[in-house]
This record gives sequence, structure tokens and C-alpha cells, in this order.
Amino acid sequence: MSESATERLSRLLAMVPWLLSHQGVPVAQAAREFGVPERQLVKDLELLFVCGLPGHMPDDLIEAEWEEGFVYLGNADAIARPLRLGVDEALALIVGLRALADVPGLGERDAVDRALAKLEAAAGAAAAPAGQVRVELDDATDPATVTAVEDALRRHRRLHLSYLVPRRDETTQRDVDPMRLLVLDGHWYLEGWCHRAEGVRTFRLDRVTDVQVLDVDGTPPSGVRPRDLGERLFEPGPDDRLVTVELQPQARWVVDYHPVEDVVEQADGVLVVTMRTADLAWLRRLVLRLGGGARVLDPPELVDDVRDTARAALAAYARV
Repeated sequence: MSESATERLSRLLAMVPWLLSHQGVPVAQAAREFGVPERQLVKDLELLFVCGLPGHMPDDLIEAEWEEGFVYLGNADAIARPLRLGVDEALALIVGLRALADVPGLGERDAVDRALAKLEAAAGAAAAPAGQVRVELDDATDPATVTAVEDALRRHRRLHLSYLVPRRDETTQRDVDPMRLLVLDGHWYLEGWCHRAEGVRTFRLDRVTDVQVLDVDGTPPSGVRPRDLGERLFEPGPDDRLVTVELQPQARWVVDYHPVEDVVEQADGVLVVTMRTADLAWLRRLVLRLGGGARVLDPPELVDDVRDTARAALAAYARV
């Protein structure tokens, strides 16, 4: 069974209150209720068995029994019923749902509209301040590009993109079967099956210099799925370089904003971070921007490059 972490988490959150109200239900019946094979239901129960409140002592964990073919759940009262939203939480959700409903090509628009209507009705007069908030993207994407992508998504048409790759200062030509539009950190992204790369790729739309909707079926290959939004947006490629950087405490934010493979914290608070990049020039600029907050440890050519660039910059200031 192939599913995302988000899908499994949603099922587990729904499963707990249902099992608590159906004590002794046969494993087979519970599996049918949630549309999964019995072996998957058992795996879910095994996971619930090690979940619970902070502390992770035996009394904090959910109790699950199913060995005799019947499911019994206990010590899960904390999530037996849905939690009530506070006013601030409800307003944040309403604003977020309204922004989501404006996303072009949103396949779940009806579900968003229904959820928004229910939430506004439940919040009543408390929802009024949400009408004074509007989410706008600080993005340089040509609106015509977004419109073309929306059209391709709606009609299942293939897109031809002229796409700028900044780190190589090169414009590439791509045929893409669109899967969905994303908004992340104030930018539009297109996720789709790239025929040039023969894989799922994510394209930042403000780097699309030209787009054409082709009169060709744009359905992605069978079995291809969008990535879980809980995963990193960008994944390292097989040719990316492994780099080790030492970060001072004032530069610890780097590990929160950039994908890293390993982080080792020293006794003095310094972090030794391992990360992959396809663009050593980008990493050189990052280290220089951090000043004394970062130092490259490996690879040697990047160490030399950063040192030589820093010396040249200092020499330029000395001549002023």
C-alpha cells in the first residue's frame, strides 16, 4: 500500500476515537471501515501502541490489543474527541482557507468551500475580523503563466516550458505533465512529470520565461504521485556535492531554512552541518554573507574558493 505520511496520520487520528467507541470490533471489520488491508490495520495499531503523551512512560502511551482478532483501545482519552478551536485559531484557519480557495487549479476546491462554510458558521460573529485580512503573494510570476498552468491542469494538457536555471544561467526547454500548483514562501510552484528528467520535478513559476499549452494529453504516467507536502520541496540529485560547514550560534538558522543531511552540535554551541548542493557558488555566497558565522570544512576546493574570494573583497575595500 503506497500512501503519504499525511494520509496515514489522518487515518490514525480518525481511527482512535472510532475504535474507542467500538471496543472489541473484529480486526477485519475495522480494516473495512478504514479501507485498508488487515495487515495495514495491524501496522497502524503497532504504531499507536508507541504513541501517547509527552514523557513516553508506560502510563503515557496508548494501550492497544488485537492478538485475539478483536481490537481494544485504552488510555487514549486525550484524543478521544476533537479539540475545540480558540478564536485566534479559528480566524487563522478561515484566512488560510480563503487564501487556499483562491489558488488556481485547486482540485479540492469544493472540499475547501465546504470546510470554510462550516468553520464560518461555527465561529459566528467572531469570524468577522477575518474579512479584513487578505493574503497576497510577493511574487514576480506573470499572471498569464499562472493562467496557462491552470488551463493545462483543468484540461489535462501537457505544458512546454522555457525554464531559467539560475545557478547555470541557462534556459532549458521542458515538456511537463502538470500535477498541481503550490504556493510556498510567497512563490508559485508547478509540480509535474518532467519528460526531460523522466521524474517528478518542481518548477518555480517566476523562472518560466515562456509557457505553451500543448494539444497533447498531459496525464502523468501511471503510479506517479505528488510528493507529500511534509517532505522537503527540493531533493538533492545524484550529482550534488557533499559539503561540511561549521556554523556559529548566530548562524544556526541555516539548518531551519536549507535542507541538511546531518547536524552535530559541539559543546560550545557550534554546529557542524553536512549538506548537499549542486551549486558550490551559491554556498560560497551564503558563507560569505554569514561573515564570521560560518566556515567551510570540506571540500578543499570550496575552502580555497571562499578564502580567496574573501581576501579579494577585503583588498577591494582597502583600495577605496
